[in-house]
Amino acid sequence: MSAKAAPATGGVASFRRRLLLAMMVVVSGTAALMLLFIQRNMAQAARAGFQREFAAELAALHAAEDVRHASLAERSRVLARKSRIHAALEDGAPELLYPSARDELLDLAGPDEGGPRDAAALRARYYRFLDARGRVIRPVDAQDIGGLEPADEVKLALAALPDTPQTGYIRRGGADGGQPVDELIAMPIISSESGETISALVLGFKPESLAGATGDAPISGGILLGGRLDLPTMPAAPRADLERALNAAVAAGGGDAGEIEFRGPGAPDLVFFKRLNPGSAYPAAYEVSVDSLAALVASQRRLGWEFAAAGLLVLAGAYLASHVLSRRLSAPVERLAVDAEANRAHWHRAEAALETTSQELQRSARFSADASHQLKTPVTVLRAGLEGLLAGHELGPEAREEVAGLVHQTFRLASVIEDLLLLSRLDAGRLQIQFSRVNLAPLLEALLDDVGAIPDPFNLEVDADIPPELWITGEKGYATLILENLLENARKYNQTRGRIGVAAFTDGEWVVVAVGNTGPAIPPSAQEHIFERFHRGAVGENVPGHGIGLNLARELACLHGGDLRLARSDDTWTEFELRFRAAPGEGAPP
Repeated sequence: MSAKAAPATGGVASFRRRLLLAMMVVVSGTAALMLLFIQRNMAQAARAGFQREFAAELAALHAAEDVRHASLAERSRVLARKSRIHAALEDGAPELLYPSARDELLDLAGPDEGGPRDAAALRARYYRFLDARGRVIRPVDAQDIGGLEPADEVKLALAALPDTPQTGYIRRGGADGGQPVDELIAMPIISSESGETISALVLGFKPESLAGATGDAPISGGILLGGRLDLPTMPAAPRADLERALNAAVAAGGGDAGEIEFRGPGAPDLVFFKRLNPGSAYPAAYEVSVDSLAALVASQRRLGWEFAAAGLLVLAGAYLASHVLSRRLSAPVERLAVDAEANRAHWHRAEAALETTSQELQRSARFSADASHQLKTPVTVLRAGLEGLLAGHELGPEAREEVAGLVHQTFRLASVIEDLLLLSRLDAGRLQIQFSRVNLAPLLEALLDDVGAIPDPFNLEVDADIPPELWITGEKGYATLILENLLENARKYNQTRGRIGVAAFTDGEWVVVAVGNTGPAIPPSAQEHIFERFHRGAVGENVPGHGIGLNLARELACLHGGDLRLARSDDTWTEFELRFRAAPGEGAPP
């Protein structure tokens, strides 16, 4: 007798271990996926916030630069119109050009006598005139007009005289490193007699620097000119690496602005580059702004440790819950083995029952082993095992009802996972909709037929006012999911002999679907929270659900360019209003 009982007891223990393992895999896998998606979303949100802050700081700096550039351009334009300069050029007296300009340009390019900083920033370091072929007219005496080496004066020249103001940048001091970079404004001088460009006034200014702290993280600035980067705040070795990366980005992008992530010897940096003189006849120059990502990296590392700790806690909780549930599920099989051992008076019947039980357990074990290799998700594995156990004949009514309830819970868990995956794609902005013309009328008719076919303890009445054609611009599957959630809520949150009302119509460029039902009213304090995820108010305490249906429906409606709102909720009627954009063309409003 004991020899017969030992295999049965061993089979029960083995079944319990396999059931415990399957439940551990399901709960742990689901929790890990949820934590992974949440962690990735939070990390992406933190990075997006950092980039927005960086962009805001740059925008403030660029706004100040734009004001300075506009002021310089206006002052240069006024100087280019001075009568004495025009007279020297139009009368063919180049020897009088610089002496005449010296007095006219005294307020812009004269000696700095210790004025305010803003005024000093708008004073020119030097100025020169270009002849009709765009070459520099060299002065006899460079005193008071800014000294320049001959090699630097050549850089001021243009292939032809410009018709519009030109902005440029030159590096002075020969070929050695560490030279200052000057900002140029070439203002065309128009003949008052012929209206043609006869010369150009070129003024050199000290460029405004971006270097300095703007908040907690300093932004350092420099200029990329002729493939070489001037960034005094960065050491030579990483500056050379950054210079190569910027040149590659400029060559690959072909645009006037962009950003890269640069990994130097320390923490990575976010680098933004923007062309300072788009459309200019002078060589391209780029403003370079560098902000350290050290704080963002530290925040993401701290977030990773926090989620790792949360994962360990979830794993421990999953083990305890799975252990308790596996003992409860295996209890009927254990009781069957004990009863067979104790019933000595009915030896043959007990032996047959034990043999049957052993075969069923072996079939269940083989089924579980095959399913674990063939099915794709742990939820499906758990569902198959529970359905196999429910198909046996050894369970009592109470145990059968409990196992059937667990099978139902696996379907709910699968539905929750699908909804959460869809919501995570919505949050990351990765859910793409293939828009097409969709007729809502047959979709509503089919869903209302399904509602009428479901056994309903409320004995509900369904009223529908749906035109034969309701063309929208959207995606058929997601539109069906929105309508399905609304009709399911109208059915669940209803009363005995209640009513469901569906009305659909076209309102200008919108297609409106109103879904209402009798039943308990939503309290005013809860109405502002009904579209929040996992929110379940007092009305839904005894109604099956997981609290994300309305949130998912509203997110999908907004993704379609429409909206979902609570239109009314009182003691007699609760109604939701869904809006889609009407499709253009036949069947849609003009």
